[in-house]
Amino acid sequence: MSISEICNRNVISIQRSEPALGAAKLMRQHHVGDVIVVDDRNGVQVPVGIVTDRDLVMEIVATELDITVITVGDIMALELFTINESTDIFEAIRFMRSKTIRRLPIVDEDGELIGVLTLDDVLELLSEELLNLAKLVRYEQKKEIRHRP
Repeated sequence: MSISEICNRNVISIQRSEPALGAAKLMRQHHVGDVIVVDDRNGVQVPVGIVTDRDLVMEIVATELDITVITVGDIMALELFTINESTDIFEAIRFMRSKTIRRLPIVDEDGELIGVLTLDDVLELLSEELLNLAKLVRYEQKKEIRHRP
């Protein structure tokens, strides 16, 4: 299964020149813990960074900086990892683990942002699959009881 099948395509994004307060308001409005920072390159939204709720607290609130003056570009993570939409889910999980990241922007062949894969998405998928396997065990037991009383 490719990550394009399970990634969240409703990505909240922001330009790096926007004030950090704008990122905080977007997170609250959309009930998310991050925004993807994008640059517009010839009409293509290319991810260049990420800002999380933790970034806002650690970089601005805890240091008592002015959230209306600091820009998203000032606090965004400088090293952003992305992965292609055709990547297999288990390869994406290994990649997230190797880079110790919880959020992974998904891009198409042109590098355009099309979605984001989060640790929450992965845990939900895996728990659903485990539940289906557990149901299979119960089903097999009931089937055996019916056929071999």
